[in-house]
Amino acid sequence: MASPIVQAVLIHGFRLAVLTSSAGLEGLFVPRRLFLQCAQAALFSIALAPLAALTQEASWPQKSVRIVVPFAAGGSSDALGRIVAQGLTEIFKQPFVIENRGGAGGVLGSNMVAKLPADGYTLVVSGVASHVIAPLENPKALEPIKDFTHIAILGGPPIALAVNAGIAPTDVKSFIQYAKNEPKGVSWGSPGQGTHGYLIGEAFEVLTKTPMQHIAYKGAAPAVADLVAGHIPASFTTLSTAATQVQAGKVRILAVSSAKRLPMFQQVPTFTELGYPTLTGITWFSLSGPAGMPADVVTRLNAAVRKIMHSSHAQEQLAKASMETYDFDVPRFNQFILAELKQWAPMVKQVKSD
Repeated sequence: MASPIVQAVLIHGFRLAVLTSSAGLEGLFVPRRLFLQCAQAALFSIALAPLAALTQEASWPQKSVRIVVPFAAGGSSDALGRIVAQGLTEIFKQPFVIENRGGAGGVLGSNMVAKLPADGYTLVVSGVASHVIAPLENPKALEPIKDFTHIAILGGPPIALAVNAGIAPTDVKSFIQYAKNEPKGVSWGSPGQGTHGYLIGEAFEVLTKTPMQHIAYKGAAPAVADLVAGHIPASFTTLSTAATQVQAGKVRILAVSSAKRLPMFQQVPTFTELGYPTLTGITWFSLSGPAGMPADVVTRLNAAVRKIMHSSHAQEQLAKASMETYDFDVPRFNQFILAELKQWAPMVKQVKSD
C-alpha cells in the first residue's frame, strides 16, 4: 500500500489532470491559482495522515479484547488473568474476555497469539514457564523476545512441594526416603513440561538424587486435583493452586521456592533453608501480545495493569494466595525477562544433561 504522502500526491495530481483535461487545456500551463489550490489540498492531506493514525491508536479499544490464558482454568495464571481482565474492562469500558488454551506448558496458546495481528485485540498471559523455561529447554518452542510485545508483569506464587495428606512424609528428608523405598520411585505431577514447577521438580530430583517419575498435566489445577484424589502422591505446583486444599487438610506442603518463609505458611521451610538455594524463585505471570503492537497501546496497558495489581482488591487476592507482585514499566519489565532467561539457563542445561 502506498504511503499517505504518495496517496495524497496521486489523488490531487489526478484531480488536477481532470480539471485541465475537462477545460480543454491539454498541453497548456496550469493557472497559478488552480495549481496552488491543489498543492495546498495535497499538503493538508499529508499533514492530517499522522494525526489520523494517532487518533485511531488513541481510540483503542473500540471492541472486546481477548486474553488467552495458555493453561487450564483454575490455576494461578487463570486467577491472575481474570483479576486483570476485570480491571481492564472497568478501565477501558470494553470487555476483556478470558479464553483458556492449555497445552505444552503454555507454548501452544502463546504461539497462537504470536501469529495474530498486533492490533491490541488479542493478548496472552505469558510468564516464566512459556517465555523463559520452555524456549530455554527447546529453542524451537517459541521466540520469547522476537515474537512478542511484552507489556506488564502481574506477579505470581512460589512453587511448593506438595504431597497428599494421606502419605507418611511430613518433611523433605522423610519424603526423599519415602521415594527411595518405592520400587520405581515416587510419581509426581507438574503443571506441564517446561513449566516452572516442572523445572523445580526435575532440579530437586537431580540435586537430591531422589528417584522420581514425572507426570505432566495441562496446568496446576488438574495436577492438584489428581493429588487430592490420590492418583499421584506428590506435586511440584504453584502454592496458590494448592492453598485451598492445604487449608482443607487434603494436601501437605513440605517446602516452598520463595526467598523467605510466607506469612500464611510460617511452618513451611524454604528450599534455601534446606540447603537448595538454586530452587528459589516465583512462578511469575505477565501480559504480552504479538510483536509490533502500537507503543501507545502498550504504554496505556502497562499503566492500567500496574494500577490494577496494586489496588486493594488485587492485593487482598494476592495475599490470600501468597503471591508477590512488582511495579515495572515497559523497559524495566523487558530487562527483567532478559535477566530471567540468563538466570534459569544453567539449571535447564543441568536438568537436560542428567
